[in-house]
Amino acid sequence: GAWFKQAVGCFEIRGKTLGVIGYGHIGAQVSVLAEAMGMQVIYYDVIPKLPMGNASQVATLSELMASADFVSLHVPNLASTKNMIGKAEIAQMKKGSFLLNASRGNVVVIPALAEALRSGHLRGAYVDVFPVEPGKNGEDLFTSELRGCPNTLMTPHVGGSTEEAQAKIGEEVASALLKCINEGSTHGAVNFPEVDMKMDSTAKTHRVLCIHDNKPGVMSSINNVFTEAKANICQQFLNTKGDVGYVIIDLNTEASAEVKKK
Repeated sequence: GAWFKQAVGCFEIRGKTLGVIGYGHIGAQVSVLAEAMGMQVIYYDVIPKLPMGNASQVATLSELMASADFVSLHVPNLASTKNMIGKAEIAQMKKGSFLLNASRGNVVVIPALAEALRSGHLRGAYVDVFPVEPGKNGEDLFTSELRGCPNTLMTPHVGGSTEEAQAKIGEEVASALLKCINEGSTHGAVNFPEVDMKMDSTAKTHRVLCIHDNKPGVMSSINNVFTEAKANICQQFLNTKGDVGYVIIDLNTEASAEVKKK
């Protein structure tokens, strides 16, 4: 064989600008890793976020799209993020830039991305998530407008498919279940109110967990129960998600039996 060595179309990432959309835990870590490789990092988030390292927050999504050589998506699956990167947003990107999506499959309008890749407006893309995910092992069910697009890398959302990652996932799930059973914590919950309140170290309180309808007056009724039982509420944590409310209440042990009756 022969080694056809050439530099045409090959570029260094050092000195290039990475635009991170969604500066949460993952987005911030991507920012740190990119800086370690010599990239300049800008980021956009719907709320102000303190930067990691030398990254800087931009005011608008349009500003990020127009400034970045690489755009990396790290947003949750919300109504506001569905199709957030479409034809208009991709048109704002630099000619010859790259789009990377490892967040959620419905964030990017796939036909618009495919069109930009085939026209040469974008130089390349990496996509790990899709509106319709690939089938299971052995199933040839995956179709996408991105198949055949130039310089496009697609992976089937298997970043966690290593023995180490699976072991850590098992440990985290077991730990979360134990904390939920022992403390009522729902930290990390996706479709339920997220509540995590530290246990009282004096052992002089009992904990009450209450799932309720998220409606006006419900919390007043709950607190009236404790008032009637002459209970002292030591600490309380309430959160809601949609139609569901969840509250954790620590009260003095002396009033615990009376609260149970009511």
